[in-house]
Amino acid sequence: MSYASLNFLCQFAILTLVLASNLGTLAHAEKADKNKPIILEAEKVSVNDVEQVYELSGKVLLTKGSILITGEKGNIKVDPEGYEYVDVQGNSESSASFRQRREGPANEFMQGRGKTVIYNAKIELLTLTGDAYLKRLHNMQMLDQLRGWKINYDDIHQRYLVSPPANAKAEDLPLARAILSPRRKATLEK
Repeated sequence: MSYASLNFLCQFAILTLVLASNLGTLAHAEKADKNKPIILEAEKVSVNDVEQVYELSGKVLLTKGSILITGEKGNIKVDPEGYEYVDVQGNSESSASFRQRREGPANEFMQGRGKTVIYNAKIELLTLTGDAYLKRLHNMQMLDQLRGWKINYDDIHQRYLVSPPANAKAEDLPLARAILSPRRKATLEK
């Protein structure tokens, strides 16, 4: 392994560890969202009630409680336990987007965008790919911000993971960027 490749992997691992260590004080996703109905809007909606599969195209808008997902094309699968697996794509002119209110502090949201937004409600995993951007807002002021090719946000374990494209080269650094707000002492003493 070359020095540049090793350096790239070390920087990426450090970024991942820093991001994971700073998330311990965040609130979880709005728990009331689990029991809310899904409201789907699009230019075209195809419903397969037997298989619990929904296909949407054109100006997709999915709402479930405080969750709001937009894009141009989407697929939703509901498993036998009632958990949704959502896959929404943007188009060449606009990205797909995700927004969800956080449990706990009033007016705190997770908001992101990417060419593709995938949300697995069962394991509460959000994946944004293609020029991905994710931020945590409180009273509409940005607290944390991440950018990269792919961002995974695991709400249960409260971890971010920013990944480069598969064909990334060490000389392309930085491929991931994070801005993290300092945690207040009061927040840490919960």
